[in-house]
Amino acid sequence: MKRFRKQFQGLYWRQLLVIVSMVMLTLFLLGASFFSLSYNYAKNQESGEMQERARMVAQLAAGYLNHSPDYDQENFRQLATVAATMTDVDFLISDTKGHVLLSTDETMEGKIINLPWDLTQAAIEGEGEFQRTDLNGLYDAKRFVAGVPVASGGTVVGVVFAVSTSASLNAMWQGFVGLFFMTAFVVLMVSFMASSVTAMRQIQPIREMVRATRRYAEGDFDVRMNDYGRCDEIGELAASFNNMADSLQETERQRQEFIANISHELKTPMTTIAGYTDGILDGTIPPENERQYLQIIAGESRRLSRLVRRMLDVSQLRVLDPLKAGNHFDLCESMRRVLISLEKKITDRSLDVDADIPEGPILVLGDNDLITQVLYNLLENAAKFATPGSTLYFGVALLDGKARVTVQNAGDEIPAEELPLLFERFHKSDKSRSRDKDGVGLGLYIVKTILEQHREKINVTSENGSTTFSFSLAAE
Repeated sequence: MKRFRKQFQGLYWRQLLVIVSMVMLTLFLLGASFFSLSYNYAKNQESGEMQERARMVAQLAAGYLNHSPDYDQENFRQLATVAATMTDVDFLISDTKGHVLLSTDETMEGKIINLPWDLTQAAIEGEGEFQRTDLNGLYDAKRFVAGVPVASGGTVVGVVFAVSTSASLNAMWQGFVGLFFMTAFVVLMVSFMASSVTAMRQIQPIREMVRATRRYAEGDFDVRMNDYGRCDEIGELAASFNNMADSLQETERQRQEFIANISHELKTPMTTIAGYTDGILDGTIPPENERQYLQIIAGESRRLSRLVRRMLDVSQLRVLDPLKAGNHFDLCESMRRVLISLEKKITDRSLDVDADIPEGPILVLGDNDLITQVLYNLLENAAKFATPGSTLYFGVALLDGKARVTVQNAGDEIPAEELPLLFERFHKSDKSRSRDKDGVGLGLYIVKTILEQHREKINVTSENGSTTFSFSLAAE
């Protein structure tokens, strides 16, 4: 019972009920309006025709009402009866006091009939009286009645009333009612089917979205919406829903990949720390070698700390908008500071530096601290993998309204298929693992993330014994 009630509370039935209710209300208002118009039309039409017929009979009724000996009363009675038969109207002829003297309605023969005084008086005064009345219960149902005075020698001697028969009026109303209800039934059926199809076309995609959302909540992101080839809001919503599903699926893939990568990166230092610590505690490692292994434990601990710190930096970078403030800074000054801070590392590897940095300022749009981090990571990476005794290139140049920074080192080439992987999280090329024991594989990923936040990209090439990184910033 609850399930049945719940189904009828859905959008489909609500929309269907609203449409059918509106159609029924429209039909009711149209019917009421048409009934009113048709009644007024029938009344006006009957009024003119019945008064005209009553006047025709009134012209013949003067002699009858005056009881003139030269007047053939029986012939008049026959004429009135024929006129009533041909015009489908009964005639009542009364004196000025409302006493009916002659009636063409056979059901009235032998009855003493007194008409309402107000109706008789209005007809005598020549107001063209027209009413719908049952004549004080004379008829079972109300009929249209038109009264005109009968004058003789300038004096009103009686009244002629034309009374519409119920047959013609009932036939008209029955025909109208039958036609109206048949038309209303057809309109209701057509509107019901049309609204049912329309509501189903609108509700079906929503139901699919509900089912798909439940699948997403269960972790299944392979479900996609069918847009049914529609170009309306539903089709646009279905396309947006599918785009959201693609984004969620990609996010889930990256999350799983991130967890797998970080699990791998954390496992190595933690295993090393735990293994050597247990060896010292249980005496497996001789006391004279403890200092050596404690240094290894300390190094792994620091590497683990750097890894966690870098991951926190990456999380914070994702929510920054360095261009929002619209700040400019001197890129050349930042490059000189980075070069001075890495002087010791460069000297330790016996490297020369070809610094192509203009003496004048180059103002660029962005965050100074973040771009300084990019410069530091790129130059440190170049120094780390450069061949000892070789030359580093570190320069900037203006090109098409942008400042283009280039960092180049001489050393082992990076395979072409591995170049796109350099900026992924925790990626380390196989050749560099032995040299980069302290690295965590996040330096270049942070570089790419910062530049993406600045709406820029970084490019890398590795050929002819040298590797080159370059990126651009909007210059003032």
